[in-house]
Amino acid sequence: MKKVVIALFIILIIVQIGYSTEKQKIIFDCDLGGDIDDAFAMALVLSSPEFEVLGFVMDHGYTAKRAKVACRILYECGLEDIPVVVGRHTPTRWEDKELAGDTHQYPWAEGFDKVKPIKKNAVDFIIENLKKYPNEVILFTVGPVPNIGDVIDRDPDVLKLARRVVSMFGSFYMGYGTGSRPVPEWNVRADVRSAQKYVNAGLNPLFAGLDVTTYVRLNEENRTRLVYRNSPLTDALSGLYSLWRFEDYASPDCKMHDGVAVAVVLWPDLFTTKNVHVTVDENGYTVIDETKEPNCEIAVTIDYPKFIDRMMERLLKQNFNREW
Repeated sequence: MKKVVIALFIILIIVQIGYSTEKQKIIFDCDLGGDIDDAFAMALVLSSPEFEVLGFVMDHGYTAKRAKVACRILYECGLEDIPVVVGRHTPTRWEDKELAGDTHQYPWAEGFDKVKPIKKNAVDFIIENLKKYPNEVILFTVGPVPNIGDVIDRDPDVLKLARRVVSMFGSFYMGYGTGSRPVPEWNVRADVRSAQKYVNAGLNPLFAGLDVTTYVRLNEENRTRLVYRNSPLTDALSGLYSLWRFEDYASPDCKMHDGVAVAVVLWPDLFTTKNVHVTVDENGYTVIDETKEPNCEIAVTIDYPKFIDRMMERLLKQNFNREW
């Protein structure tokens, strides 16, 4: 009997170890190459051993150019086996303003062809992986959501196979500055029709909106630490940041909007959230209706100093190197 108990105890330990080392499958949909926070969010994903990345999917605007940037980042880190998927090229204008055309980051990957995106389109890639791994995949969206709208058009129920859908999306109580009023947030206003499909799809997504992301800035001291780290990944981030600073809207202390959406999964202890009912109006406002049953969860507070500390630790301690 004693031997049986010992054997069962050993089996229990082995099972627990297996569960503790199991990685979370994710698909990461982003508009890399626009604002700089996408690159930092991608870097945080790559530096997080909790994740198994099924693919990086590019959305909105010049998606093929975004994909080149992703391919070069992965190549520099020796991670070119991770698929890069090109989403549908979409219009780049909103209210007669060019918002997603050529950016200063695209030249960083101009002429790079050592790694190329896979042939499969974004819709097929997302649908096939959700069906292959039902209830196992977290789908992140940290850009506009045309790919999500296209998936819904193709198969209205397939996104319900995701374990969770998590997005940098919306402006619920605050805008782009602390204390400011809600505004049409970029990921919503860039494709209002797709955003409306998304919030009405019955997915109960988790939104990290401007209410938490607007607080999170990467200051000069931390940017300098990344420069001195001098790894393939931090060199890529520093190079893309230096090019991004040419953009008219760029400010030195860049906000880590998209990284916050990653963190709400990695480190939920840094956040408080609230279940609410959200609609998207014709102008891209994300409007809360307290009289209706919740259809999503939104982050409402963040411990942003701890977020920066944890993100920096991940970025500084990773050891990606093609030559190893």
